[in-house]
Formats: sequence, C-alpha cells, structure tokens
Amino acid sequence: MKQILYKLFEHQYLGRNEARTILQNIAQGKYNDVQVASLITVFLMRNISVEELCGFRDALLEMRIPIDLSDFAPIDIVGTGGDGKNTFNISTASCFTVAGAGFPVVKHGNYGATSVSGASNVMEQHGVKFTSDVDQLRRSMEKCNLAYLHAPLFNPALKAVAPVRKGLAVRTFFNMLGPLVNPVLPAYQLLGVYNLPLLRLYTYTYQESKTSFAVVHSLDGYDEISLTNEFKVATSNHEKIYTPESLGFSRYKETDLDGGQTPEDAAKIFDHIMNNTATEAQKNVVIVNSAFAIHVIRPEKTIEECIALAKESLESGRALATLKKFIELNS
Repeated sequence: MKQILYKLFEHQYLGRNEARTILQNIAQGKYNDVQVASLITVFLMRNISVEELCGFRDALLEMRIPIDLSDFAPIDIVGTGGDGKNTFNISTASCFTVAGAGFPVVKHGNYGATSVSGASNVMEQHGVKFTSDVDQLRRSMEKCNLAYLHAPLFNPALKAVAPVRKGLAVRTFFNMLGPLVNPVLPAYQLLGVYNLPLLRLYTYTYQESKTSFAVVHSLDGYDEISLTNEFKVATSNHEKIYTPESLGFSRYKETDLDGGQTPEDAAKIFDHIMNNTATEAQKNVVIVNSAFAIHVIRPEKTIEECIALAKESLESGRALATLKKFIELNS
C-alpha cells in the first residue's frame, strides 16, 4: 500500500486492473484502517477517473453475492450521497412511488454515511429486516413490486470499509460505487450526482454497460432533482437542462427539503409523503424524481405523462399500499 499511496500522492492515476486488485485487497483486510482512509482521501483531493471507477466496480461485482431478479427488469433509484445537503430520503420515497405506479423496483441502499438517514435507516425505522434470501426477495417483488437490498449483505468490501467511512463522515469514492454495484444489475437506473464532472463520469461509465439510465444533477449541488434550481438530465442519447417552472412546479428553498436531525425525524417525513400529508415541496420533489425514473423505463412517454403517473401513485394511495405490503412481507 505504501507504493500505491506514493504513486497517488504524485498525482498519478491507477489502471483499471490495478484499481480492481486494490479493492479486492481492501475487502480481504490486507490494509489497515489508516491506509484505507489515506487512499480514500486521495479521491477527495482529485476526481476519480473512468478507469479507476470501472476497476473498483469490477472488484465489487466479482465479489458480490449475486441475486437474479432479471425477469422483473427492475429499476434502481439512488443518489451518490455526499452533497452535504441533508435532504430527506427522496430516492427511497421515489422507489415506493414508482413501485406503486406499477413498475418493478430493486432498491440497493445502506445506512447514512454523510447524512442523518440513509435508505437502510428508514427501512429499519419501519421494522424491516434485511435479508439476502432470494426467495424472500423474489416474493417481495411479486407481491409489491419492490425488493430492498441492504448493501453490506451483498458487498463484503462495503462492509469492510463501513467503520472507516463512518469515521471520516465525508463523501468517498464508495459513495460513487454504490449505484454501480447493485447485485441484481438492474435493467434501468436513475442516478443522482452532486456535481457535473460526476454526471459526465457516470454517463461514460454507464455507456459501457447494458443499463438504460438517466443521470440527474441539480445545478446548485444536489444529488437529486431538488426543484431548488435548474437541473441537468443525461441519458445515453442526450443531455438537457430543465427548470422547475418548465415542468409546472414551483421553485423551493433548501430548508424545504431538510431531513431532520435524527433517523426518526427522517422517517416521519417519509411517512408524511407516503400518506400524502407532506408539504408541497416534499411531495413534488418525490413526484419529479419518480417521473424521471418512470421515463427511463418508458421513454416513449412524455415527461408530463410520467409526472401524472407518479402523482397518481402518491395521491391515490397506491404508494402507501405498496409500503404497507412491503413492511408486512419484510418485517
């Protein structure tokens, strides 16, 4: 590791195979926590390259516990985290909204590393028990269109670095890897990123895969569509900048999206959204993210049609019914 760190400190880049081997060694406990923290810090000081990201991803996918749910052709909706905004669990709420609209979802998530509450925190607040049992996951997909994969159960390397990530409490390249290593390898993905270089990086990376995708970024630094500013959406075919107003939404303040101070606070906001009793800002941010996820699956529909589908899922109670069934099946 000493030689690797010297190389990185001299502003050199890792090759794809080199990055793959390093992450395999991390998972096998060959480096101590200080060395791993030093490695992570390098990628806070400069952008990760496509080769490095793909090499790290290759290692995680090779070591993952694979789960075959391909016959459902599901979507994953996820943000990289690390935007420092402490928003409520927008992508998790969007997953239930999209599932309620009739589209299969496999959410790959973890505890919050840089925010108060990650997807796994919200799931636990609702009594959900994490599992890697494929029969149970398949049953959840069949009965409510949604399965939840707690990342450490499927990615040993993520579990190995969890204490270091929690100790640093800043965004790391593991935040960047999480969306790329859903063990199901979903057919579709909506990914939120916190800056434009990452939007380009993920777009290049996804273009090497068979995944149909959209990468989104709000230009004021959110790793999701926040409706606080203009936002960019990139797919394999185009990039486009939208304004909230162009889609019929108001423009909101940063405080409107706050996730609270505890996982309990975040869970209450999540429940208000599912019960259709949330604020206009909370509700509409979930609707717009859900709509762009639906648009990845059904690109022949207009974005306005996708917004209508997401809105109907929340307002009709279908998203709430999906959540209740999910909790029943997974508690």
